[in-house]
Amino acid sequence: MIPSAPAAPRLYVDSADVERVSRLLAAGVVHGVTTNPTILERGGRRAAEIPELYARWVEEGAREIFFQTWGGDAASFLRNAEGIRALGDRVAVKVPATADGFAAASALVRDGATVLVTAVYSVAQALACASIGARYIAPYLGRLRDAGVDGDALIPEMQAVCVGSGTDVLAASLRSASDIVSLRLAGVPYFTAAPDVIDEMLFHETSDASAAEFDAAMGRLGA
Repeated sequence: MIPSAPAAPRLYVDSADVERVSRLLAAGVVHGVTTNPTILERGGRRAAEIPELYARWVEEGAREIFFQTWGGDAASFLRNAEGIRALGDRVAVKVPATADGFAAASALVRDGATVLVTAVYSVAQALACASIGARYIAPYLGRLRDAGVDGDALIPEMQAVCVGSGTDVLAASLRSASDIVSLRLAGVPYFTAAPDVIDEMLFHETSDASAAEFDAAMGRLGA
């Protein structure tokens, strides 16, 4: 039996490639943008550019934008999260799933922040995230598979232990459109993926061929 999903599906683009992000936001096919320090670095961005990125993506229609706090200990996570939260009301703070990260995430939740606990690799961690009231958890499907773990089974279990808590899985490290479809069928609600994967979701060669036939027919009709 296919489990019922707890919420309408939602797609995010996981990138700091501003041109490709802008195109997907303009098309209205993604809810928002997720980043982390490695994604920002890969996109050639500096920490000082985070406010500019936030302002640009808000203007382009992003409804949620994720930046990750840093520092390695709870006090540093909280201190750096202050600057992220000050960006605006569409920002969400990502915190890594370490012991200090959980302490910081709990404090941020109590202070009213939208929190995503990232790099969640076990069902027990997912349950802990639900217990502190984190809004999202981000397990990495591709990395789980790389480690020899059946992420396709593990991630739905994470969602299952969060049911009724207000915490949901926002699955990451998704390397194909079929990854997203499979997790959705297993009850996972939210997904973030690179622009190439989002583009793959929107394309089918038969759809393009059909659209070309429709246009040709309208041409013959004198349109």
